[in-house]
Amino acid sequence: MNSLYTAEGVMDKHSLWQRYVPLVRHEALRLQVRLPASVELDDLLQAGGIGLLNAVDRYDALQGTAFTTYAVQRIRGAMLDELRSRDWVPRSVRRNARGVAQAIGQLEQELGRNATETEVADRLDIPLNEYRQMLLDTNNSQLFSYDEWREEHGDSIELITEEHQQANPLQQLLEGNLRQRVMDAIDALPDREKMVLTLYYQEELNLKEIGAVLEVGESRVSQLHSQAIKRLRTKLGKL
Repeated sequence: MNSLYTAEGVMDKHSLWQRYVPLVRHEALRLQVRLPASVELDDLLQAGGIGLLNAVDRYDALQGTAFTTYAVQRIRGAMLDELRSRDWVPRSVRRNARGVAQAIGQLEQELGRNATETEVADRLDIPLNEYRQMLLDTNNSQLFSYDEWREEHGDSIELITEEHQQANPLQQLLEGNLRQRVMDAIDALPDREKMVLTLYYQEELNLKEIGAVLEVGESRVSQLHSQAIKRLRTKLGKL
């Protein structure tokens, strides 16, 4: 890191920018796999670049946070802001996502256990393959951002601060005041869904890699991820 400072001991922002530019592309590609094809990679790169510039300008090493951690937060936050500003999620997808979450919540309250996919599809009165396609569609659009949580649950749930807005729902929740309840909710998920969340958010595997571990296709991993997130939203929405 010494090469990032001038002879006077001042941080060389240009060198810092050059060293971490590849991080913007890494984060853009990681986010793009969860978005519709209509979202251009260049748009994410441009927004992420602005986020990196913001990180370089505002970083304070005295705060004790590694620059890479701080930069990732800023880059992801800028990309999410760009997506939200375009309101790219179709209303039908939002409506379906709410319907699925509501059905899961009602069933699990009635049954006292995790509802199966067949049970949820029956409650929605649609074929199982149509339900799974709905999971795919909603997962591709589901950023699970702080703004969405505030809209649904109000300011009383303090998930993250401005400095920690990012595309990692588990990290957001675990850094908030719901840590133990979140851990309990995750632990109560079906084993495969719990494994998907662990591999995706903690081990940072992509959908293809997770599919190899579970011996299923990427689309199936996406469905499991979508269903797991909806279960969590339903459980935590009751808090």
